[in-house]
This record gives sequence, C-alpha cells and structure tokens, in this order.
Amino acid sequence: MKKSLWFTALVSTLFLAASVTTASAGRLVLKGSTTVLPIAQKISEAYMASHPEVKISLSGGGSGNGIKAVIDQTADIGNSSRFIKGKEVKLATGKGVLPVPHRIALDCIVPVVHPDNPVKDLSLDQLKQIYLGKITNWKQVGGSDKKIVVISRDSSSGTFDAWKSLVMKKERVTPRALTQPSNGGLVTQVATTKGAIAYIALGYMNEEVKAIRVDGVMGSAETTLNGRYPISRPLFMFTNGWPKGETLSFINFILSKKGQALVEEAGSISLY
Repeated sequence: MKKSLWFTALVSTLFLAASVTTASAGRLVLKGSTTVLPIAQKISEAYMASHPEVKISLSGGGSGNGIKAVIDQTADIGNSSRFIKGKEVKLATGKGVLPVPHRIALDCIVPVVHPDNPVKDLSLDQLKQIYLGKITNWKQVGGSDKKIVVISRDSSSGTFDAWKSLVMKKERVTPRALTQPSNGGLVTQVATTKGAIAYIALGYMNEEVKAIRVDGVMGSAETTLNGRYPISRPLFMFTNGWPKGETLSFINFILSKKGQALVEEAGSISLY
C-alpha cells in the first residue's frame, strides 16, 4: 500500500513541476545498479551506434547510489533493481527533485554455489535459515560435511533488498556473512570458495558457479514470467521528472522491440 501511495504521489507531483532537468546536449550519465548495468551497457552501445552525436557515461555502485545520483542531480538516469524507498522520496522532494520510475525489464535472483557442491535444490525456508546463520553445514541440507560460507550483497544493493524481502521476510542476514559490492564479485568469490553460497541476478549466471533450484524450480525467464519462481523482481531506471529530450529518447529505445531484445541479450528478462 505504501509503495502505491508513493508512486501516486510522484506521478501527481509531476503536474505541479515548473521544470525538470534534462540531459546535457549530446551526453547522458547513468549510474547505479550492477544488475541493470549489463542492460545499460548493451542499450548504450546500440543507442550510440545509431546516435553518434551522443556520448553515454555508465557506472555501477548499487541501486541506492543510482537513486541518490538522480536526487543529487549528478546523473540523468539512476539504474535500480528495487523501487524507491519512502525516505528517498522525502529526501528528493525536499530538494525539488521528482524521481519517476520506468520499469525496463524483469529479473530473478538465483542462489549459486561452487560447481563441486552436490546440493541441487533448497527450499525458501532453508535459504532463510542459511542466511540467518542457523544452518551452518552443507550436510544439514543433504550435502557434504563442509562449513557453509554465507556471502551476501552490501546494504546499498537493490538485490540485497529483494533478498531481504522475498527470502528473509525482513529478518536480518547473519552478521557473519561476507559481503560483496557487486554481482560479479559474488560470482568470483563463490567460484573460488567450495563451501560458499551467494545470490546473483540471472544475467550474471555463468559456468563458474552452479545455480540452485528453489523449491524445485530453477530461476529462468520462463519460470519468472509464469510466476512459478519465487525470487523475482522488476528492474527500473529513474529520472528526475518525466524525461525530455535525449533522456526520453533513450528510455523509449529501451522499451522498444529492439531495446527489449537487447535486454534479453544482456541476460535479463524482457517485459514482452
């Protein structure tokens, strides 16, 4: 209910705005989510190929930093794998900034382990108990007698927020968990740590790690779209006010048929 109220308030406020920021002529700056970053890279390459007069700057840093960049007006677009929080709305409106969400793709979060780990399936509750620190050895879930090394994203991550909501049910991840600032960092650490478990965006899956089924369902585009996979979420780009000029053109390109095909090429799930 709160999320709906925030969105309604944001949209309503647009009609009160005298002006909004637009991209500098011939330049776009995108910051934020490492989950959205591969999409932004694919889209930016294609966009600049067809708009050679436009230069696009990309950086990661997490969803919180992407939204903050829009609020601080240091980016034209803030990439985020979560919706904006109430405290961020309050901060933004206090600065005269009107963050508007644009849903650009879907994603599922996949638990991953080292390829040598024999475990293939975990329930949502088992994942929660592992991340609470209550299940500490792989033999407790049908695996080898090996200590579980819990790895999580940092708190600025939208993927962390989704995991906390969908898996942890708002309970805190064990303080013994190791943290990584990016999806890529998680993949690298799991690939080199035999007892490790982490969770990553679908677009970062590769042969270096092994995906774990959740309640018997493998995370994929198909199981996300049909609602069977339980750890799924939308991906967003935020702008200050309704976009204009180059920013609007860029957002429209992402939502076009060609743009959504590039979303899939980046490893995420298209909207249609």
